[in-house]
Amino acid sequence: MMARYPSPEEAHRLLEDALISNPGPWGDHSRNAALCAQRIAAAAGLDPEKAYVLGLLHDIGRKFGIYHMPHIYNGYHYMRKLGYEDVARVCLSHSFSTPDFRTYIGKYDVTDDQKEELRQLLSQMVYDDYDRLIQLCDCLAGIDGVVDMEERMLDVKRRYGEYPQEKWDNNLQLRRYFEEKAGKDIYEIVK
Repeated sequence: MMARYPSPEEAHRLLEDALISNPGPWGDHSRNAALCAQRIAAAAGLDPEKAYVLGLLHDIGRKFGIYHMPHIYNGYHYMRKLGYEDVARVCLSHSFSTPDFRTYIGKYDVTDDQKEELRQLLSQMVYDDYDRLIQLCDCLAGIDGVVDMEERMLDVKRRYGEYPQEKWDNNLQLRRYFEEKAGKDIYEIVK
């Protein structure tokens, strides 16, 4: 049976290959998300290696160019093609802290058929703790390290003109959820 996610070594190779195709600060963001995910997973009773790999590859769809929504669509299909179903899952779920297609922040720069496919896939998802963890780490990871979640969400709001309150509240709930699981403040865990 094929692994549902690659080894850390293979994940690094995939990321480095993607950065050759489309260099940018998203690589540092992904590395920081991976470190956050690994540390929180270890503190919260999840598999730190799996969490690290999922954090490292959550934005792998950026390999295919500078787009908004296509990074979700392309990452999902790229990882499925490689047989890494758990990574494909977080490529899809990381941008939706609630499985509601309408909460996406950014351009809907995919075809109508791709929008419908993403909408259908999301509507069928039942999030697990790895989906939730990568959603949280996406909010914690900047390009230079860990950032304050609320500052990051404000930055996104400034850049895109909006940040749905439901998504904002859900991200803060994710923080509380993992703090309860770990028994300590999230920033103590990821420092």
